Amino acid sequence: MIQRVKQFYRAITARITMADRAWVEETLPAAAKPLFYDMHPADQYHALNVAKTAMRLWGEAPAGDRDLLLRAALLHDVGRVQGDMDIMGKVLAVLVKHFAPVKARQLAKTNTGWLGHILYVYYQHPEIGAMKLEGIGMKEEASIIRCHHRKKTENDPPELALLRAADELN
Repeated sequence: MIQRVKQFYRAITARITMADRAWVEETLPAAAKPLFYDMHPADQYHALNVAKTAMRLWGEAPAGDRDLLLRAALLHDVGRVQGDMDIMGKVLAVLVKHFAPVKARQLAKTNTGWLGHILYVYYQHPEIGAMKLEGIGMKEEASIIRCHHRKKTENDPPELALLRAADELN
């Protein structure tokens, strides 16, 4: 729960610097930049922190394609766009999932009403993001992002393992 409180604090105090924007501009292909900037600023900030953590983890134990990992980290939450599920929506989704997990899944499946849509996006954002990335030709990134909230398997690529670890730390 302390991790969630820290996440909330970072979300409400999130500030994207010019250096952050420059890093995104030099890292992402042109077609992916609108997907990044369509996210809520708090999600952009989170993605930047995940990317920084992923680069640190990769530096400690290099595994897989560093550039692919970096792009996947920056884009891992593009399935959530500003207006779909902002800070308070995410807080509500986390609380409903924690206190009423069966009801949360039922509402998510309906994707109706405000709460149903928030929960749908909460659970489905990896698939939504992966489909967006496939649409712009980023198939490798899509395959990693699609699985970033699934349970770990023996066949997971190293980029997916590092992305999961970095996301958990942020």
